[in-house]
Amino acid sequence: MALTQERKNELIAEFKTHETDTGSPEVQVAILTEQINTLNDHLRTHKKDHHSRRGLLKMVGQRRNLLTYLRNKDVTRYRNLVDKLGLRR
Repeated sequence: MALTQERKNELIAEFKTHETDTGSPEVQVAILTEQINTLNDHLRTHKKDHHSRRGLLKMVGQRRNLLTYLRNKDVTRYRNLVDKLGLRR
């Protein structure tokens, strides 16, 4: 259920803004989106897993805050990221 290191490295390579980038908002949002999607699938089968649901809600809130930060800082980067990830914003 957890994000594997290989998948995480793929996401970092895809969304990094410079060579040594691992913590930019784009990378963080991409990793959170992957984790949210995985947890969403888990919760579809385990409907009563409320502890994981709380973690999901925390991740969604964190992603929302990062997206708001990115939108306020640079709108073009925000729009590119939303289009690339297929988010509904």
